[in-house]
Amino acid sequence: MFIDWGFENFTFDWLVNREMAIYTIVIAGVWQSAGFVMALFLAGLRSVEDEIVKAAKIDGANLFTVYWKILLPMMRPVFFTSFVILVHISIKSYDLIVALTQGGPGISTTMPALYMTQTAFHKSQVGLSAASAMMMFMAVAAVIIPYLYSELRRENAR
Repeated sequence: MFIDWGFENFTFDWLVNREMAIYTIVIAGVWQSAGFVMALFLAGLRSVEDEIVKAAKIDGANLFTVYWKILLPMMRPVFFTSFVILVHISIKSYDLIVALTQGGPGISTTMPALYMTQTAFHKSQVGLSAASAMMMFMAVAAVIIPYLYSELRRENAR
């Protein structure tokens, strides 16, 4: 089809090309989790009261100001929740990588979760696998702990 459209040098080798394989994984991961993130944002938008938006419009706020000053600050927890969930999914993206590339070509799509299972079950290096799992846990904790600290500090200041 692409050759018929005029792309004479087009080849569909994204999964076997070292430079393109990781981008293919990213595209598939975005496609896989886009619906969940959309549902989160829809729930967050539905939680905003219509009266607040109507009051802002009555006060003379244009649509950009309503979004910038009212909706985005009220949606901050949804943004962060989506970010944390997507970081967590990307760190432990074992199933997607195994289904598409098995970590190859070479080691171009080997991620921490795949490395952890390979060292634990194929190489029988349980200690190294446990260390890899702890590093994945620390990566997620490095994002979550500062956020929880700032939120709890802000809540106590009220």
